[in-house]
Amino acid sequence: MSRRTESAYEHWIRRYLRFHRFRHPLELGAPEATAYLNHLATKKRVAASTQNQALAAILFLHRRVLSQELGWLDELVRAKRPRHLPVVMSREEVRRVIDAVEGLPRLQVQLLYGAGLRLLECARLRVQDIDLEAPRLTIRSPKGGRDRVAILPASLREPLDGQLTRVRRQHSADLEAGAGRVELPGALRRKYPSAETSLGWQWLFPA
Repeated sequence: MSRRTESAYEHWIRRYLRFHRFRHPLELGAPEATAYLNHLATKKRVAASTQNQALAAILFLHRRVLSQELGWLDELVRAKRPRHLPVVMSREEVRRVIDAVEGLPRLQVQLLYGAGLRLLECARLRVQDIDLEAPRLTIRSPKGGRDRVAILPASLREPLDGQLTRVRRQHSADLEAGAGRVELPGALRRKYPSAETSLGWQWLFPA
């Protein structure tokens, strides 16, 4: 799961247990889960997507953590889905937003719009994910778990080339200072011990 999903599940599980006055979760079952989810729909009036996320967290707790089948939630009251058209910005509105941003965040905003990236997908890009010759970028371990490829707008090739140059310089300086290590996904650190200091695995937008 993504870190955001883990954080969201932890949040909902805490609220679920607090609602039932922190009774041991093994004492809770379908009636208690239904009561909490109905409370969200009827008292808190949360959106359907919010209730679904809470339901997924509760199912995860019972099935994956407690190895306990929750059973059918027959009395579950579903939150109502809103019926409205999405608001879509015009090209001129997008251009005005981009023009209002400066520096590195401007390049990130241009990538979000021009390559269709989510915020965290952009923040987690690595040097090896950028192919200026193709030109394209690879989004790895996105929401849903399936890697995908996005086309890079021609207007971003030059600023991205400049950012890659800055990352190379910073990484060289970090290595000389005895640092330059980066977080790796999964078990790659054990499989490839030198990968954490290689340029290709460095963040495209290091903090």
